[in-house]
Amino acid sequence: MQELLFDSYLAYHAGRHFVFDNYTWNRDGSDYTDYNGKLIPSRIPHTALIRGPTVGDPFPPEDDAPLAVVKEYFDKVCPEPMVISGDVLGQTLAGDASAQTVLEAWVAKLHEMDDHRCIEIERDTQQIFTIWIFGSKRVLDIFPGFVKSPIMTQFRWSPLIESAFEANRPILAPPTFLDTLLASLPFFQPTTPYPMISGLLVLHIRRGDFVDHCAHLARWSSQFNGFNSFPGLPDQFEPPPGSGWGENTPENTALYMQRCFPTVEQIVEKVADVRASQAARGLRNVYIMTNGAKEWVDELKAALYALDGLERVTSSRDIKLNWEQKYVAQAVDMLIGQRAQVLIGNGFSSLTSNIVMMRVANGFPPDSNRFW
Repeated sequence: MQELLFDSYLAYHAGRHFVFDNYTWNRDGSDYTDYNGKLIPSRIPHTALIRGPTVGDPFPPEDDAPLAVVKEYFDKVCPEPMVISGDVLGQTLAGDASAQTVLEAWVAKLHEMDDHRCIEIERDTQQIFTIWIFGSKRVLDIFPGFVKSPIMTQFRWSPLIESAFEANRPILAPPTFLDTLLASLPFFQPTTPYPMISGLLVLHIRRGDFVDHCAHLARWSSQFNGFNSFPGLPDQFEPPPGSGWGENTPENTALYMQRCFPTVEQIVEKVADVRASQAARGLRNVYIMTNGAKEWVDELKAALYALDGLERVTSSRDIKLNWEQKYVAQAVDMLIGQRAQVLIGNGFSSLTSNIVMMRVANGFPPDSNRFW
């Protein structure tokens, strides 16, 4: 999602229409794709996930920026676009170029091509904003301008995502009498469309094949994702001394696994520690975002219920989604995490990074964003 938003931010800066495609798993023309033995849609329209200028919604009235258009329209009005390689600047910029540097270089390049009405970046060439930027602190310098742009100020989740959230709100964290009262008072209206839900602690816990991914991260001394490394956020991580390149010590690997693939005992210990913090005062509901097996989730729930003061512990397996919503369940989880009073996320995860980016954009306190 970050790449989509950044690319539209680039088009906005360059004064060009952004062209958005479907979220595509498979381009072979099939309607469904086999993913780990299950059929999933080969394509999901981005408008099923988000709203805002990135997917063609209008900019604010005072901003006459060109509107984003769907790829089908682009293909119709631009049958012979100017196709350029994503490598055209990737090979000239420094290997450690920041996101802001990349943005400015591409804006300049596109302005050089103002005589070309339609420009397309060649598929399977280098991304404009690479995974190495999103996976490092080099992404952070673009944020001050990005967060104030209409790309972010006008960002909304789709009606499909919002309706799934509202339908499941009573399961996750039912509004209290005080919540309802404050919502009715005009001088207590939130400044963000997605205000914090008091009392809700959200845990993002990857399982399954992430165990191998975490071991891989340890071998290569990886750092947190970029937006999980905002200055001022607690629980930061730096590769420990003694790390190698392609190998690591058993002690360091164990530390990576605790931060990336924690055990039930480590999760409960972290939750207890976070609940003792000022930002976590009043937490009473826990939501577990996870792809873990039911038996493992049940074990974790029981361990969390053993802590005093929790009223309900629910998970991704408990929320009710209709046949459309189940294919965008991760976006539903992101909205839940975005609105939590406190989030404990996986610093190595891009999904956690998406949520933290939105929470920082919402102005939530830095110490409400925690990591294993």
